[in-house]
Amino acid sequence: MTRIRVLVVDNHDSFVHTIVQYLRELGADCDVRPRDVVTLADAREADGVLVSPGPGTPEGAGVSVPLVRRCAELGVPLLGVCLGHQAIAVAYGATVGRAPELVHGGTSPIVHDGRGVFAGIPSPVTMTRYHSLAVVPETVPAALEISAVAPDGTVMGLRHRSAPVEGVQFHPESVVSEHGHHLLANWLDGIFGNFRRLPVTSAAPVTTTG
Repeated sequence: MTRIRVLVVDNHDSFVHTIVQYLRELGADCDVRPRDVVTLADAREADGVLVSPGPGTPEGAGVSVPLVRRCAELGVPLLGVCLGHQAIAVAYGATVGRAPELVHGGTSPIVHDGRGVFAGIPSPVTMTRYHSLAVVPETVPAALEISAVAPDGTVMGLRHRSAPVEGVQFHPESVVSEHGHHLLANWLDGIFGNFRRLPVTSAAPVTTTG
């Protein structure tokens, strides 16, 4: 079986090694590079790109924002986690601002739409969060759809409507998160255009509050 080549853009975060461990356990070959040395041309050499969590803002995350747009143009599947998720939002014109509450290691029941990386995962699903910034839901453009939300309406997932680009605000690699391996496996399956079609428990359309 051909192993999937994943370019992992390291935004200087301590969680990156855990994400890479999960991806390797799932059969992917990971090329981990600091964001400072990644170029847009690198997207052509990968089967998929993962933009990692990290400190700071998406605008200050090096190549992360333009890399999102480049992967979409090339049709290269991209998954953004936490800061990477926010980079997706900014790449298409959404606003990232202060989150309703600062969350550092807390868990939340995440309601999702059961599609894409959420295929076959129960909704709600408990996920771990580390963030002080969040996507402002009212600014999400038509090119993106909100795929998951927290109980207070904070955007927890984004998906491009026509390109293979998805993001999650939470940390699927956390030991406290549920179905994190499944979510990453769904993404790897999606690289081959074969998202799992497992039964989804209590999945429902995603709506925001406010």
